Amino acid sequence: MGRRSGVLEFAVLGLLHDAPMHGYELRKRLNVLLGTLRAFSYGTLYPCLKSLVAQGFLVEDNPDDEYVPATALNGKRSKIVYRLSPEGKERFEELLADSGPDAWEDEHFGVHFAFFGQTDRAVRMRVLEGRRSRLEERLERMRNSLARARERFDDYTVELQRHGLESVEREVRWLNELIETERANRSGRTGPLADGPTTAATDKTSDGRGQEAGSPDPPGPPYDRPGRSDQER
Repeated sequence: MGRRSGVLEFAVLGLLHDAPMHGYELRKRLNVLLGTLRAFSYGTLYPCLKSLVAQGFLVEDNPDDEYVPATALNGKRSKIVYRLSPEGKERFEELLADSGPDAWEDEHFGVHFAFFGQTDRAVRMRVLEGRRSRLEERLERMRNSLARARERFDDYTVELQRHGLESVEREVRWLNELIETERANRSGRTGPLADGPTTAATDKTSDGRGQEAGSPDPPGPPYDRPGRSDQER
């Protein structure tokens, strides 16, 4: 699942695993589920649906009484209802169990995380730890780049790089909380998603200041979080 089409395939199969739906509704659900990553168009979605049908992962139904809101793009094909075949369910379970390096990348991780509620705990742990490892490598490169930028670029360019660095630092702290939650639940304890962070470990931000883990960032994927808050400044 190393290409863009694989990300969309996983998302489509996951949504249809919950319930059959027609293309119009599926597109709306995709934009809600993955809107922070990309906006899907009919031009992207329908070739994917056609491919999944051809592979035997989806079945098309065309009920006469299906109501579809009028749009300029829907036409007759919007009335087709898509549902998973038995092979499609197996394919979704296969993708759900994937915890390799592809699952740690930006877009792939977002899709995996969206379906974590259906994912085995051991797989969740491997994906979370792999994602954290990948971001820690990225942090090292970004810190080196920021150090060089201070000597070569103006203050605004440096601030832009600092903003990107701190966004990654926040995601690493968020991942640390999630990993601690998984470990706590495995041992029967209550983790930070229920009762707040279980640890008070202090992480260092890019300017060296201490910050208590889990604060002040809100829970949930960090993709659309803004830059430093007033408290962080």
